[in-house]
Amino acid sequence: MAEPVEKAAGPKVRFTYCTQCNWMLRTAWMAQELLQTFGQDLGEVTLVPSTGGVFRIELDGAVIWDRKEQGGFPDSKQLKKLIRDHVWPERDLGHVDRSTDITPD
Repeated sequence: MAEPVEKAAGPKVRFTYCTQCNWMLRTAWMAQELLQTFGQDLGEVTLVPSTGGVFRIELDGAVIWDRKEQGGFPDSKQLKKLIRDHVWPERDLGHVDRSTDITPD
């Protein structure tokens, strides 16, 4: 018999997405971006198929993004900052935190 797997400590991110709208690839990409950036610091990233145009991201049970309320989807920079600001506000996200505006000298 297999030994029980220990649950990872750390924040849990849950993506609920509409399968009718074909948002699975977008959702999987966003999940991959979070896993790439935060790695082992995340306790869980879950993808939950749904219907009816839903696209919602929850962090430890609290909704941090809802497509119908925010009017669309976050880009990866927005999403990483949302997670970071809620969980690790002191964490530097490297180039994500840097301004892309170039000002002349």
